[in-house]
Amino acid sequence: MTDPAVPALAGLDPAAVADFLAAKAPELGARAPLTAELIAGGLSNLTYELRDADGRAWVLRRPPLGHVLPTAHDMRREFRVISALAGTVPVARAYVLCEDPDVIGAPFYLMEKVQGVVLRTRAQCAALSVAQRRSAAESLVDVLAAVHAVDPAAVGLADFGRPEGYLHRQLDRWDRQYAASQSREIRGLFELGDGLRAAVPVTQRSTILHGDYRLDNVMVRLSGGTDGAGVGSNADGAGVGSNADTAGTADTAEVRVAAVFDWEMSTLGDPLADLGLLLTYWEDPGHPPKGILTASGGGLTNHEGFLNSRDLVERYQAATGLIVDDLDWYVAFSHYKLAVILEGIHYRHEHGLTLGEGFEKAGTAVPSLVEAGRRYLDRTR
Repeated sequence: MTDPAVPALAGLDPAAVADFLAAKAPELGARAPLTAELIAGGLSNLTYELRDADGRAWVLRRPPLGHVLPTAHDMRREFRVISALAGTVPVARAYVLCEDPDVIGAPFYLMEKVQGVVLRTRAQCAALSVAQRRSAAESLVDVLAAVHAVDPAAVGLADFGRPEGYLHRQLDRWDRQYAASQSREIRGLFELGDGLRAAVPVTQRSTILHGDYRLDNVMVRLSGGTDGAGVGSNADGAGVGSNADTAGTADTAEVRVAAVFDWEMSTLGDPLADLGLLLTYWEDPGHPPKGILTASGGGLTNHEGFLNSRDLVERYQAATGLIVDDLDWYVAFSHYKLAVILEGIHYRHEHGLTLGEGFEKAGTAVPSLVEAGRRYLDRTR
């Protein structure tokens, strides 16, 4: 029974979740009442931290509010991929999936609350030592290569996507997504899509794809550490070496990826699509922040110590053996994809269907993404 003393959040009723867990996942031992807090960060699926009466914590993921485009924000796919990848690459443990929209208004799943820090602000990255930034960048690239090295069939994901024709289908998909959420004309967007379609490269290898791989979609922690306070707090980035167990070693301890999150766009396909997207977000040390790409305002990786784009690509290439001659096409494609995604977010924000901060900036980024995408495409000719 819903507890009227426990307030419901927009998009989540903790009491309804407590009832569901008691009935469908009693092994978790979640003791009512549950409390919930929206976790800041992403501009798409909604993420909440749940705590039970004994203080134990889990993380809940659900789709955004309203105007969910077809095939987008599939909780079952996201739950399936992180369940399958457990033990191969760093992911949170998946606990239970609810596909019944009547519980909270949409499907959702519950996963482990991983200990660590998401580096989503400039202050957090600036608080790292030069050596820590380098190790964080190296770990980010190495984990991406590890994801692409997993044999889909070996982890039960052989049917997770249709790798043949992946890039062509992606172009068709994002055309449809833009048409479904279009509220204004974006100069050059259709032309960018047509130009990409006319120059689709040959896929060298098909792998598991994350679909949105970037620094602020992973959690990091100091090597050997059990939490992330020695890396920097999510609030303001302070606290490098602030834990007793990391004090005195924080400047030299390596920062490693503890878990990769936000698998909502994962599938099977061309791994260079993931690398192209990572480069689209990446800001080389010493360069101005791109700013337009994240709710944080950018400036995450343009500090001394982070790899530059060339070194990032070389490290990935050495780990995978892939040829990267057509990489500009993949970066152009990533600009196109992000432009469509942000236009959908702009639509939801304009209709009052977003929670949290940063959504108001999404629409302003779209024209710049299209322009930059066309520049990268021109470099392929």
